[in-house]
Amino acid sequence: MKSTAIARPEGHSIQLRVRGNRRAAMLRAALSIVAILTFAGLPHAPAAAQDYGLEGEARWTLNRLVATQPLAGMLHQRAYATLVFPDITKAGFLVGGEYGNGVLFRRNGVAGYFNLAGVSYGFQAGAQSYSLVMFFMNEWSWRALSSRDGFQVGVGPSVVVLDEGLARTVTSTTLTSDVYAYVFGAQGLMAGAGLQGTKITRLNY
Repeated sequence: MKSTAIARPEGHSIQLRVRGNRRAAMLRAALSIVAILTFAGLPHAPAAAQDYGLEGEARWTLNRLVATQPLAGMLHQRAYATLVFPDITKAGFLVGGEYGNGVLFRRNGVAGYFNLAGVSYGFQAGAQSYSLVMFFMNEWSWRALSSRDGFQVGVGPSVVVLDEGLARTVTSTTLTSDVYAYVFGAQGLMAGAGLQGTKITRLNY
């Protein structure tokens, strides 16, 4: 008996490969979110926060900001304390997570290590990293940061995120907010950046 081979349409095989690639990409994105949120829930300080590496990166990040943003230098001089996150990673698909460790400076010395974690919603894909510097202008905002429950942006002290446009309008006589923040990456300040809902917690070790 003669066997007959049935040829699979070429377009069908291409469609299967496309669907397979999409499923693989979605799986990788989901795994990245799980990893970020898992690490964000860890209560202990990572090893990197216990050596000079993180402090050195934080000082370099702060110096880079001050060198390019004159207002940042004035804020740092007047601030009660300055919190620097050299590298915050943000990744996800539909639901995103962000995570990073930072150093709190007061009177040019290290006053503690902190963790930042947050969740954002909406269409988003891929991953990016950025830096964050927060100037706590009074003792009340500093105490809120150091509270046992942590500091959540949008609850308690007022936080103003500065971009290129807003930074040009702020003067020494209009510095009335509790906290000023710069969000920036390799290309400079990020316009329209928001920190609403971000949770910052002291790392104890």
